[in-house]
Amino acid sequence: MKKLLYSFFLFVVVFAQAQVVTTSPAIPTASDVITITFDATGTELDRYAGEVYAHTGLLTSASTSNSDWKHVIGSWGDNVNQPQLTRTGTNTYQLVITPDIPTFYNSGTDVVTDIAIVFRNSAGTAQSRPDIFIPIYAAGLNVSITNPSDESVFDLDDNITISAESSINADLELKVNNVTEQTANNTTTISKSYTFTSTGGYTIEASATENSETKTEQISVYVKTPTQNEALPTGLKNGFNDNGDGTVTFVLEAPLKTDVFLIGGFNNWTLNQTYQMKKDGDMFWLTVSGLDPNTEYAYQYFIDYSIKVADPYSKKILDPDNDQYISNSTYPNLMAYPTGETTGIVSTFKINETDYVWQNTTFTRPDKENIIIYEMLLRDFTESSSYQEAITHLDYLQNLGVNAIELMPINEFEGNISWGYNPSFYMALDKAYGTANDLKAFVDACHQRGMAVITDVVFNHSYSQSPLLQMYWDSANNRPAANSPYYNATSNFVDNSEVASWGPDFNHESAYTVKFFNDVLSFWMEEYKIDGFRFDFTKGLSNTIHSSPDIWGSNYDASRIQNLKAFADHVWNESPGNEAYVIYEHLSDNTEETELANYGILLWGNLNHSFNQNTMGYATGADISWASYSNRGWNNPHIVGYMESHDEERLMVKNLAYGNVNGGYNVKDLSTALDRQEAASVVFYGIPGPKMLWQFGELGYDKSINCDGDIENGTCRLDKKPVAWTLGYDSDSDRLDLFNVTAKMIQLKKQFPSTFNTDNFNLDVGGLVKRINLYDNVGSLDVVIIANFDVTAQSVNPNFPATGTWYDSFSTTSINVTNPTAAINLQPGEYRLYSQTQSLSVANVDNKTVIKAYPNPTSNFFQINTLVESVSIFDLTGKQVKTFKGNFNKEHPFNISDLAPNVYLAKINNNLDEQFTLKIVKLD
Repeated sequence: MKKLLYSFFLFVVVFAQAQVVTTSPAIPTASDVITITFDATGTELDRYAGEVYAHTGLLTSASTSNSDWKHVIGSWGDNVNQPQLTRTGTNTYQLVITPDIPTFYNSGTDVVTDIAIVFRNSAGTAQSRPDIFIPIYAAGLNVSITNPSDESVFDLDDNITISAESSINADLELKVNNVTEQTANNTTTISKSYTFTSTGGYTIEASATENSETKTEQISVYVKTPTQNEALPTGLKNGFNDNGDGTVTFVLEAPLKTDVFLIGGFNNWTLNQTYQMKKDGDMFWLTVSGLDPNTEYAYQYFIDYSIKVADPYSKKILDPDNDQYISNSTYPNLMAYPTGETTGIVSTFKINETDYVWQNTTFTRPDKENIIIYEMLLRDFTESSSYQEAITHLDYLQNLGVNAIELMPINEFEGNISWGYNPSFYMALDKAYGTANDLKAFVDACHQRGMAVITDVVFNHSYSQSPLLQMYWDSANNRPAANSPYYNATSNFVDNSEVASWGPDFNHESAYTVKFFNDVLSFWMEEYKIDGFRFDFTKGLSNTIHSSPDIWGSNYDASRIQNLKAFADHVWNESPGNEAYVIYEHLSDNTEETELANYGILLWGNLNHSFNQNTMGYATGADISWASYSNRGWNNPHIVGYMESHDEERLMVKNLAYGNVNGGYNVKDLSTALDRQEAASVVFYGIPGPKMLWQFGELGYDKSINCDGDIENGTCRLDKKPVAWTLGYDSDSDRLDLFNVTAKMIQLKKQFPSTFNTDNFNLDVGGLVKRINLYDNVGSLDVVIIANFDVTAQSVNPNFPATGTWYDSFSTTSINVTNPTAAINLQPGEYRLYSQTQSLSVANVDNKTVIKAYPNPTSNFFQINTLVESVSIFDLTGKQVKTFKGNFNKEHPFNISDLAPNVYLAKINNNLDEQFTLKIVKLD
C-alpha cells in the first residue's frame, strides 16, 4: 500500500486525443514569425478554464531521438518560463514564435528540424498527448500536403478535397496511388476533389518543381474494409501464439470494438487489408506467415482507426521514452525502438527465442507456515539493479537462512527506477532488471539453494501506459470510459480517492478483469516457475463503495472476501499438492482477516511501529502480541509478521534519531542500537509463524526510507537508496553480530520446527520486558526467551516449565533452575534464549556464521569480528609463517607487519570449535 506516494502520478493519465495544431505559415522556416494554433476540443484540456501553457523545445539535426531535444525554455516537466498561450476561441489557443527561431530560443547556428511542443493547463493537471512535432523547413523550395492528414481513415465513397501548398511559386502536382490527379503552374496552392471508390490503402503525393528543383511530400490514408467474422481456432491464448509450423497467431480480446489491424515491422507499420484481424465475438485474431523465425519484430494493434496500443499480453515491450536508459550490460542488444514508424509503446516477438534450460526441476516449496521471506527491491539490493548481480549474493542469503525471496514488482511499470507499484504491463518483464532468461536463471539459482521465489502483483490499479486503459478512455472526463470492461469510471474509495486510488481503479466484479488477472497469475507460474504471489492492497479488490468513516475500506466486505478466495483458489489449482504461496497485504478488520487466514491464505502482519518502540526504548505502543496468530483468534499461523517492509521506516533510522537515553546508556549510539536489534530479532523469530525480513535489516540498515538529511521528508521516498555492500557493513563487527544472531534464529526455526512453530506457547510481550515460552509438542525441546527493551536494568519472571539445568543458546553459560519463577536480572538490551539441551547451542545449530577479517587488504594488522582461540597464517605454498594462540576478543589486532607483501591464508578457530579459512592480502 503506497499512501500519498503516487497521487502525483494521476495528472499524467492522459492519452492521444483529437487535438488539432496548425501553423502559419503552413511551411515555416527558422527565419519566419510562426503562429501555432492549438485546438483543444475533445481533449482533457477543454474541461479546464483558465490559462494554457506551452512547453516547447527544439529538435535539431544533431539530435538522436525525440527525447534529445535542445531545451532552451525551462526543463522538461517544469512550469518555469513556459509561455502562456493567447486564447482565441472557446477551446483554441495561439503561441507566436517571434521574431524567429534563433532569437526566440537562443539556438545559435543549430539547424532546427522540429519544434517539439506539449500544451498544459495552468494547474498542471492536464496536458496534450502525445508530444507534438512541428516540422521546420529549410529556406527555399518546399511543399506540404495540407489536407488530408497522414494516416487519415475514410469510408468507401467518401469525397474529400486533397490540397497542398508550396513555399514559393512553383509547378505543382497531386498524385493518388501514383496517378496524376491535378496539376497547376507557377502557384503556391493546389487542390482536387477526390472520391474513394475502393477500400484499402492509398498513397497521396504532392510535388513542387521550380528551376529544375523538385520537392515532394507523401502521406498514406486508408479506406475502411468491413471486418470479417470467423471462428477463433481452438487452443489459442490471448496475445502472441507460436503455432509451431512457421506461422504465428495474434489474439486480442477487445469487447465493444469493431475493427482491429495488426501493424508492425513486418508490414511497414501501415494499414493493410491483409493484416485486418478477424472477429469472433469479443475476440480479434489473425494468423501470419512468411516471417523470419530469427528476427525480432515489433507490433501494435490499431483499434477502430483511432488508437494504437501494445498487446496487453505482451511478454516484452519497447518504450520510446525509457529504454534509452537501460544499460547494455543489464539487457544486451536490446532491440531499437522503431522511431519514425509509429508512436507509443510497442510489443515484440521472436519465433526462435533462446530457451532457458532449467537446472532444478524438482523443487519443493518450504512449508508456508514456517517460511522466512526476504523482501527484495532489486534496484537497491544490487549496484547494477540486475538479476545477474543478485545471483552473486544468493550464497549470502543462503547463509542467512532465508527460504523464500519476495521480489517487489518486476513486471513493466512506468519509468525504470520506481518501486514498481505503478504497473502498466502485467506479463512483460521489466527490462531494467535484465532479460527473461536472467530472471529464470535467478529463480533456478534460488531453487537450487532451497529458496522459493515470490513476486508482488498489483491488481488494484494501473497507470496510463496500460493498453487496457487506453482502449477504453473517456477523454471528455479524463477517466476510464463508463463502458470499460476492465475499469471503474471512478474509484470506489470515494472519500480517499487521491490516496487509495494511485491509478485508475480496476472493475473487480467484471469477468474480463478476473480472467485477465487469472491469466497473469498462471503466466508467471508457468513461464518463470514463480512460487507464489504477494498481492498489493487487497482491500481495493472489490467494487464496494468505501466512504467516511471507512475511508480505507477496512470493514468487512463479503464481495471482497469472495474475490480474494477465488484468486487464491486459482493460484493453488496451478500446483496441487505443492501449493504456491498466496500472501495478501490486507491490513483490514480482523474478522475479515480471520476468514481469509482460516481459508489458507497468508496475510501481512505489520509490527513496525510496536517493534520500533521497543528498540528505541519507549513503553507506549510496545505491545507486540498482535504478531501472534492465536492472539488474533486464527486457527493457523498465517501471519507473515515483519518488523520492516519496503513501506516503513527502518528501525535503525529511528533508533539513531529518536532512541531513549538514560545516563550513560544511549540507544542513539550505533553499537547499542544494533545490540537492541539483536534482542528484537530473537523475540521476533521466537514467535511461531512465518516471518518476513526487509533487505539488509539483518545488517541494521540505517538509511532512511525518506530523505537522508531529513527523515521526516517523504519527497525522497521512491529515490534509489545506497546498497549495503557499498557501505562497509560487512566489515563492521557489530553489524555482523546482528547478522549472526538473525541467521541463528532463522536456523533454529527451520531446524526445530516442532518447537519454534509449536501451537503450544505463551507470550508475555506487552511491555518493554518480554518473555516467550515455547512448548514442544513432539519431544521435550522447550524454550524460554527473555529480553529487556528498557533503558534500565529489569527483572523478568522466566516461567521455566521445569527445574534443572537450562542452557543459554547465545553463550556457553547455563543456569541451575530450582525455582521456575525466580526473577532473572537483565541489563538494558540484554536477551537470552534458554533450553534444557545443548542441542540449541549456537555451536550445534546447522548454520554458517559469517566471519570477516578487516581491514583487508592491510599493511600492518587485521581484526576478526568474533571471539578467536587461534589464528594460523600460511603462505600459498602451505607453509605456516605465523601463529597466534590465546582467547582473543573480537576486534583484537593481529600484527602481520613483519610479513612480506603477498596473499596469505588465515586458518581461524573460534571458541565454538568452528574452523574458518580467510584470504588475507598483505600490502607494503
